Amino acid sequence: MRLLLTSDTHLPRRAKRLPEELLGELAAADVVFHAGDWVDTATLDLLLSHSRRLVAVHGNNDGPELRSRLPEIAYAELDGLRFGVIHETGPARGREERCAARFPELDVLVFGHSHIPWDTTAPNGLRLLNPGSPTDRRRQPHCTYMTATLDSGRLTEVRLHRLPPRR
Repeated sequence: MRLLLTSDTHLPRRAKRLPEELLGELAAADVVFHAGDWVDTATLDLLLSHSRRLVAVHGNNDGPELRSRLPEIAYAELDGLRFGVIHETGPARGREERCAARFPELDVLVFGHSHIPWDTTAPNGLRLLNPGSPTDRRRQPHCTYMTATLDSGRLTEVRLHRLPPRR
């Protein structure tokens, strides 16, 4: 099963549209995760119409319309693994322990907010993944997103994709 992870798209404030490379990944993905801060409903509608399955949440920059359509926390069980999606997890320091205590039932937590890619594992085995942002690199060298493969109940081939600079 092919997974696509993204967050913090901030359209149309940070970019006019999603990068073509990310849009191209939609066709290959069995499940798309978006960890919030869409800003516009058009991006949600685009992902809904082009995704086989979308697991998504709202973020702190999302207004009432997006908040009425998306939860603060979303859950999905895929091939025996329990996934959660949330926008914000708090400061980097202590994140693994804090998230493990808050989400002891999960195997993987996808989050956003910082625009900083993150891939760590908490002491209890919880995998924490932040795909960064495909449209707003902030203090990072590149805009990013992630893909992964889910095979026989194992998350494999987790890959951070660096996007070329926008023209």
